[in-house]
Formats: sequence, structure tokens, C-alpha cells
Amino acid sequence: MANYRDRRVAQEILKEVNDILHKKVRDPRVQDVSITDVKVTGDLQEATIFYSLLSDKASDKQKAQEGLDKATGLVRRELGHRLSIYKTPEITFARDESVEYGNHIDELLRGLHKD
Repeated sequence: MANYRDRRVAQEILKEVNDILHKKVRDPRVQDVSITDVKVTGDLQEATIFYSLLSDKASDKQKAQEGLDKATGLVRRELGHRLSIYKTPEITFARDESVEYGNHIDELLRGLHKD
């Protein structure tokens, strides 16, 4: 049953963090961030929160990561109030490379069809 619980907690974290970032975090660096996935450890002690960004610019990516790092404490505190679990996990933000990879593949495919 543990993996069901992990998934449920991960889904809850995903929904809440998206909400917290859009409503509570007043940092312009994180305005275009979308939470795409959450992975929690089996003991629910740690959560890695994956995000994507509309911009492809390296400077925007760096700013977004800095903004998220700065907001980590606030996000974790808010999660503590909202989640129905005993201990709020430590959270880490990581860029979701799979979204960019998918976009890259789409571009390559579009390029093929032009010829």
C-alpha cells in the first residue's frame, strides 16, 4: 500500500505547490514556473519537486531556480499547514528536463516534415 500513499502525497504536494507559488510567493522569478512532477521518498521525508519554465533562456532558468531556492522555506511552511501528513518532507526544486527534451524532439520532427 505504501506506493499508493507515496503517489497520493506526491499528487497533493504537486497541487499545493502550484497553488502556493501562484498565490503566496510574490517573487517575479517564479511567475512562469509550472510544477510538473513530484517524487517523494518511501519514508516521505524528502520530496523532489520538478518544474518547467516557459522560457528557454539560460538566465531565466537560473533566476527561476534562485527564486525557488529562496522560496523553499515559505513553500515548505505552507505545505505543513495544508498537507494531511505528520511530518512535512524536506523539499528540493529541480528543473524537469523531460519537458525540454520533448520540445526538442518535437522541433526535430517538425524539421523533418519540412523537407
